[in-house]
Amino acid sequence: MYYKLNAVTQRLVQSSPSAYNPQGLRITVPTQPPPMIFATPTKYVSEAGNMVEYLGHNKVPDLQKLFQKSDGVPVHLKGGLMDKMLYRTTMALTIGGTLYCLMALYIAAQPRK
Repeated sequence: MYYKLNAVTQRLVQSSPSAYNPQGLRITVPTQPPPMIFATPTKYVSEAGNMVEYLGHNKVPDLQKLFQKSDGVPVHLKGGLMDKMLYRTTMALTIGGTLYCLMALYIAAQPRK
């Protein structure tokens, strides 16, 4: 059985199979192709000719040597002073937040007089 939406009552009504055309979907064939968006063709990197190289030193091998060295220091602290400061700040905020939550729970558990 086929159904369609009645435009007046906004209810589903029975429909014949020959007139079945889902509403909202129209069979349209474009009469002409759409216009091109880009007028010039795209050039590949290999076709560009003058390659722009990265202007800088590759730090990856140096960082690999630093982080893979077995000196007993955890990886998240091998970055130096800034890593230590970030770690200690994160730990202080975590402990402070935990204490604040416990204090708030204690205050909330006390009955009001």
